[in-house]
Amino acid sequence: MQNIKEYKKIWAISAPIMLSLLAQNIVNITDTAFLGRVGEVELGASALAGLYYFCFYMIGFGFGSGLQIVVSRRKGEKNDSAIGTVIDNGIYFLFFLAVFLIILSLLFAPSFFRYSISSEAILKQSVVFLDYRIWGLFFAFCNIVFRSFFVGIANTRYLTYNAVIMAGLNIILDYILIFGKFGFPEMGLKGAAIASVISEAAAAIFFVIIVLRNKNLRIYNLFRFLKPQIQLINSVLGVSFYIMLQFFISLGGWFVFFLIIEKTGERSLAISNVIRSIYMLLMIPVWGYCSAVSSLVSSRIGEGKSDEVILVIKRVTIMSFITTSLLIILVGIFPNFALSVYTSDISFIKDGIASLYVVLGATVIFSLTMISFNAISGTANTNISLYIEVITIFIYLLAAWLFDRYYAKPEIIWCSEYIYYLFTGAFSIVYLWKGNWKNKRI
Repeated sequence: MQNIKEYKKIWAISAPIMLSLLAQNIVNITDTAFLGRVGEVELGASALAGLYYFCFYMIGFGFGSGLQIVVSRRKGEKNDSAIGTVIDNGIYFLFFLAVFLIILSLLFAPSFFRYSISSEAILKQSVVFLDYRIWGLFFAFCNIVFRSFFVGIANTRYLTYNAVIMAGLNIILDYILIFGKFGFPEMGLKGAAIASVISEAAAAIFFVIIVLRNKNLRIYNLFRFLKPQIQLINSVLGVSFYIMLQFFISLGGWFVFFLIIEKTGERSLAISNVIRSIYMLLMIPVWGYCSAVSSLVSSRIGEGKSDEVILVIKRVTIMSFITTSLLIILVGIFPNFALSVYTSDISFIKDGIASLYVVLGATVIFSLTMISFNAISGTANTNISLYIEVITIFIYLLAAWLFDRYYAKPEIIWCSEYIYYLFTGAFSIVYLWKGNWKNKRI
């Protein structure tokens, strides 16, 4: 009976996170599906520019992960009144980080793309997309703060409503702005970028309204906005800095991976963007469980129950594997249908099936190994996560480069995902079993 309660608790925390992540990914899926009807150049450009944007987004997401760990620890210590101060200072930091990253991108992104992308057509469309998409960082970072708060206090139901708002609005705006419906001009790729920014802004406004109107949240002293506490921000950075670097390196590695694929041709890049969209959809349950295990591990340590951490990891891993396997089986039975969501081009679908099956296999390993990897972040030993990420990304990109050099086929290059997850899982399990992490204080 106790085991059933624990599994229910894990699911209660994870499910709303999954829905929240689903909303973020529906933004990507909708963009990709609609742009698949516009052209392969637009599809490829949205892949590269979108990954560039997500490299910056994941820096903020990394800080949010550290913020979530600190909030979970304060919750475990029953120090609710201190949580609002943590969140307010998180808002200060992420606002100035967004300003810095937007200015950096506007100044240097066009030159960076010019030296990185071989196709002139994809280069021009990538710059157009990013010029509008980059402004979404303000609202995306705001959403990250609130997600960290609600996950940290284990009250994630509002993430569900937020997900519905973001995803639903993005679908409507994509249809209107990409294709020029209801009197609006046909904007194509630019319309997809604008729709994403507006959807993220609406989701952020929803969170603000909830915090202001919900009386039950007043115990956390949110939105006091007193003088910034540099020491507190540094404390959160002490936990999150390594996660921020880790996420940036991880997404940066994937960006380089797509640059490698771009060299094999515009169609290969377009196909890989569709595969990436399906892949990220399949990852959603695992990322939900990863966020939950990080929070649960941190809370257990805060409660003085470090001996229960390994058991928590095992339970979350089992749930991750079962949930993900069900999705993989479904997509594996109907691969043509999965690809047809993005395009009606029969030859495109035929060319993409091999890469899709490679990704399905990689997702199985992902569901097993990434729980242990994210549990390390929950122990607050985030420097270890960074070291593991740096080593495995180097191996991953080396494998992708070798596969490209000797085979130059996207389905073969995608096989480097197996190498990445196997090494990540091995390093993480060894550390959790042998590492000195039980008494880490934050």
